[in-house]
Amino acid sequence: MISQLTIIAATNYSETAANAVNYAAEIAKAVGAKLVLFNSFSLSVHSANSLISASEMQKQLDKAVSRLDVLGRATAALFHIEVSTFCSYSFLEDELISIIDITGADLIVMGMAERSFAQELLGNSTTSVIKNINFPVLAVPKNAHFHKLKKILYASDSVGWSSIKKFSWIRNIVEPLGTEIEIFNVNNSIKELKEEQSIRLTGEEELEDVKYIYKSVRSNAVIEEIKKEIKKYNADILVMMPRKYGFWDSLVHISKTRIMAAGMEIPLLSIPNY
Repeated sequence: MISQLTIIAATNYSETAANAVNYAAEIAKAVGAKLVLFNSFSLSVHSANSLISASEMQKQLDKAVSRLDVLGRATAALFHIEVSTFCSYSFLEDELISIIDITGADLIVMGMAERSFAQELLGNSTTSVIKNINFPVLAVPKNAHFHKLKKILYASDSVGWSSIKKFSWIRNIVEPLGTEIEIFNVNNSIKELKEEQSIRLTGEEELEDVKYIYKSVRSNAVIEEIKKEIKKYNADILVMMPRKYGFWDSLVHISKTRIMAAGMEIPLLSIPNY
């Protein structure tokens, strides 16, 4: 029996974040998951630039907590799901780690701002969470809307089945929805192209009910090939597994996952490379 999932949706009340909250709520409704709304409370510019008293600080925190509670009750009523809220004055990533531990969450959902040069180079709060928290994160663009998850494209640079096993937990989400997963491999070392080959992973109970299509494409333009396949396959979600780089490499390397996240029209699910 599959245990009930818990999804954390982070919000700063922007239009992009509001869309991500709705997307998370739709997933929660579709799979019977619990939704946790999280807001990392920050002081207003005026308050931050002045010597704010402890009582005034508490007032602002109470106001932030109340606002999130209102959103939580409205979301629960609209989508008919179980919703809880966490609001705190803290660093986003530190508090997310704490909430993951408290709630036993399975997934973080965050809004993804539109693409820009600064986004690609420096990232934002969502790409920072993807980079620094070893946890599955679903980045949702402002104009992405939830539809039944019929097709998931998993872009991998490894042909080994070990890369598939690393995201086997996703079955908890896709199994009730009859989702098809295409494993799309872009790898320079592949000598032979395999167009469309249906496969089944025997002996893997957690994956035995999921249909897979496996493709390999030989190309140096990895990102462009992924974008082409998204359109060709008509994918609802893209899954990627960001690599970890050393300090010196990180100075000159811009993550493909970050670039994809900043320019996506469909949600990007980033899963940790354990």
